[in-house]
Formats: sequence, C-alpha cells, structure tokens
Amino acid sequence: MDEVSVRPARRLRGEVRLPGDKSISHRALLLALLAPGRSLITGAGDGRDVRATADVATALGATLTRLGSDARTVDYLVESPGRGGLAEPEGVLDCRNSGTTFRLVAGILAGLPGLGVLDGDVSLRRRPMARIAEPLAAMGATVVGRAGTTRAPFAITGSTALRGIEHVTSVPSAQVKSCVLLAGLAATGTTMVREALPTRDHTERMLRARGVPVSTRLLADGGAIHAVAGPATVSPLDEQVPGDISGAAFWLVAGAIHPDADLLLRNVGTNPTRRGIIDLLRRMGAEIEERPVGSGPGGESGEPIADLAVRSSTLHGIEVDPAEVAGAIDEVPILCLAAAVASGRSRIRGVGELRHKESDRVAGIVAGLTALGARIRADGDEIEIEGGRTLRGAAVDSHDDHRLALTFAVAGLIAEGTTLVGGSASADVSYPGFFDELERVRA
Repeated sequence: MDEVSVRPARRLRGEVRLPGDKSISHRALLLALLAPGRSLITGAGDGRDVRATADVATALGATLTRLGSDARTVDYLVESPGRGGLAEPEGVLDCRNSGTTFRLVAGILAGLPGLGVLDGDVSLRRRPMARIAEPLAAMGATVVGRAGTTRAPFAITGSTALRGIEHVTSVPSAQVKSCVLLAGLAATGTTMVREALPTRDHTERMLRARGVPVSTRLLADGGAIHAVAGPATVSPLDEQVPGDISGAAFWLVAGAIHPDADLLLRNVGTNPTRRGIIDLLRRMGAEIEERPVGSGPGGESGEPIADLAVRSSTLHGIEVDPAEVAGAIDEVPILCLAAAVASGRSRIRGVGELRHKESDRVAGIVAGLTALGARIRADGDEIEIEGGRTLRGAAVDSHDDHRLALTFAVAGLIAEGTTLVGGSASADVSYPGFFDELERVRA
C-alpha cells in the first residue's frame, strides 16, 4: 500500500492552488458531448475521475483536445456532433472510480440507440446503482446489471422513444437527479425529479446556460421538484470552471485548526448548494473572509466565485442537521476533523449516504480519527464527536478513498508526532498535486 508521512507544520502560509471543480468539470464535458459544435472548457479538474469522463466522451464520438495543463487543471476543446450524431461505443466504457461518470453517462446512454456497457473499478462495482436503473427503465431504456441491476457493470440499450416520468429519489443524490434529467433531454414529455432535500444544482444551472429550460420549485416541506421538457437540444457554450470547493474545504479546516495559519484560496466556486462547508465552519467560529470576484458564464445560471481567506481560529462544536449535510456531503470527513479539534460536542445527522461512496466513509472516518486520538462514534446515520482532545500521529488507512486520505493528511499537520496515511495515491482522484501543495504552504 502506498503511504505518505505527514509531520506537524510549524506554520501554514500562502496562496493555495486548487483543482478545477470536479462536479462542474464532469458536467461541462458531458454537456459539451451533447451539444453540436465546439465548446471550450478552461480550468477543468485534471484528477483521475474527470479524466475518466473525458475518455468516455471520446468513446461516444466527441473529439477532445487538451490545450494545456498545470497538473491540477486542464483546458479542453471539445468538438461534438451532438446527441443525434453520437456513436455506439465499441467497447466497455470504463468509469474507473467515478460514480458521477457512471450515473450521468447512464442517463445519456438511455436516450441513444444501441448498446452501451458501463463498468468501473472494484470500489465502483460495490456502489448502489438500482437507484438509476429503476427510473431509466421506467422511461423506456433496457438496463441489465450484475445482481439484478443493483451493481455495475451495466448494459444499457437506449431508446429513441423515451418518455418523461415523475421520479421521487429514495435518498438525496445530485448524481441520480442529474442522470434522470439528462435522460429527460431525449424523452417525449416532461421529466420531473422530486427530492426530499435539495442537492447541488450544477446540472440545472448549466443546462439553463446552454438553452435548456429547467424549472425548480422549492416545496414547503423542504424538498424540491425539478423538471425538464423534452426532447431538448443542448447548445455549445464556453465554460470557465471555478476552483473546487470540496478541495478548498481541506485548506479551510487546515487554516482554522492550525495555531499559526494564514491561507488565501483563489477563485473558489461558492454555489449556494455547495457552500455549506463555509457556513458550517463559520458557525463553529472559523475566521473565513469571503471576497466575491464575479461568476462564470450563463447569467443567472452562472456559478458564483470568490477568494477565501482563512486564519487560525478557535472552534466550538455544533449540531448539523440532514439538510445541511445534503449541502456538504463530500465535506463531512474533513468537518469531522474540525469537530474533533473544536471544544465541546458536535453531532452530524443524516450521513447514511456516506456509507455508499468510494468506501464506507462513516466507518473510515471513525476508525481513522479514533486511531489519531479523537473521541468519535457513529450510530446509524449519525456521527457524534466529543472535541477538544489532542491528536497524536498514527498509521491510518484511507481505504483508497481520496476524501479520507486528504482528511488524514490535514490531521497530520497538527497531530503530535508522525501520521502515516495509507492509500495516499487516491488523492489524485480529485486533487492531483495536493501533497506537493501541502509541503509548499508549510514551508
């Protein structure tokens, strides 16, 4: 197993270079695939997950040219015949470790004639996929997967006669919502997705910016209904991808919990459905200054962007409810680290979805932080942390999960002694160059 050694940092200083937002990068590539013509995507993430989406887009008939890369971001010129000219893939579409790639591409394949087979690595094959197989089958696609359509690999036979449906998601999931809405672009009639809690809205924003009317109605019970009328044509659009808020979260926590820190994060996406980690950390007492710098293309559908400055802070425990978790689902592991250092007790409710990510993140974060000396326990979909304990270096296993590897590396910056992070290469899934950046800002 690959392993990185992290020792306490004397101080943290400087500007941090972030990868392009992973969620937006996936969607920009796939919407460029669906749009006839040329789309320029600048500042996309260049981690392994986004590269998987780029390879799938190529296999489906788009021409992708990499115009430049700085290890964290890459610019793509995408030339596509549009949905009507996409090719039946000759081989298996390998989504590797990327659940976003798998689920969003499944929605696209449902509306294409011919057969497409989606697969991925061992971790992805364990993830639940019935939640997309069922609505796609209801729309008219044929979906056959291992274990009765509940696990990858999937064979999808698309249909040019998809019909709109009203789908209620079983758990809040932007990936499932996006899968159904993308299938709805090829369907006749209106496709509606109802979710109990609103999830990240990049797909809706980016479709609107590309000429596809997507309606969103917030409900009195806290839920939301999203609808798209099909068939609909996606127009090409140049996209500037902001810095990844999920990547920024690790530095926000590092700066807040370290006793001598002053960090500046440039051009971070602060989408209202993704900025939950900023607001939660501020509620804990984190000194985070937000300096808006504009938005991406698309008018009202553009993504707000800001520079974020964070410095050493005194944190206290908080209560986090399921609606707040839905807006910060990827940031829960690093939030748990902040809670372990904060004074008092924190309770995070509604984390059950984290048991079905690249690993069981609930079990992984409990085991790793416990090994480092934190007092943390999980019961069902709830995590409770008794903060204020001194962390001590230990060997911790990330289970090849990038979010856990990055969380434990940040813990090593303040833990006494040496922290050995197992499975550290998984960080390249979302944040290539993270450990080089860590060494630079600690100098």
